[in-house]
Amino acid sequence: MRRRRILSDEDKRLWASVARQAVPLKGKAMPVVPADPRPPAIDGALPPPTAGNKGPLQAQPQVTMGAAGSGNPAKGGALASQHPIERPTRRKIAKGRIAIEARIDLHEMTQTAAYAALSGFLAQAQAMGLRHVLVITGRGMPGGSRGILRRVVPQWFASALFRPLVSGFDRAERHHGGDGALYVRVRRPGGRAP
Repeated sequence: MRRRRILSDEDKRLWASVARQAVPLKGKAMPVVPADPRPPAIDGALPPPTAGNKGPLQAQPQVTMGAAGSGNPAKGGALASQHPIERPTRRKIAKGRIAIEARIDLHEMTQTAAYAALSGFLAQAQAMGLRHVLVITGRGMPGGSRGILRRVVPQWFASALFRPLVSGFDRAERHHGGDGALYVRVRRPGGRAP
């Protein structure tokens, strides 16, 4: 029998942040979520974001800094639902001239946990002024399903919560996870990205 996981204070703050931004279904009341005056800090290691602060974005063990990356053009499907990262930008990422500034690994997370972690990660990346991040979803089981997070993360990017955070995304290059990862261009705060 599996033991029930106890949520940490950080997890509770992150969930409260996501729940406050949720829009209730038609005919349903908005649940009461206690306001948390403190912004969620990832392991308390990050300074408060400023316009020039582009320090490392690191959270739990699944969020790490990355090196330069590369990518492949989107080929239809869910990836075509938003603007893909432009071809010249993708080439620069592939050749290492544009660095992947942060990454998050959603492996072995439930959809709920992954949604909360991803929204917090992207909000913090935007606040820090980061532009290109890597989201690792996993490829799914060999010979089995395609992987639930691999399918739903691109759909999440089209949702109301993620549209202000994400201006484009595309599949990652093979050495960064290939079909099991996405390069994400973070939208600039307060405006639309090109």
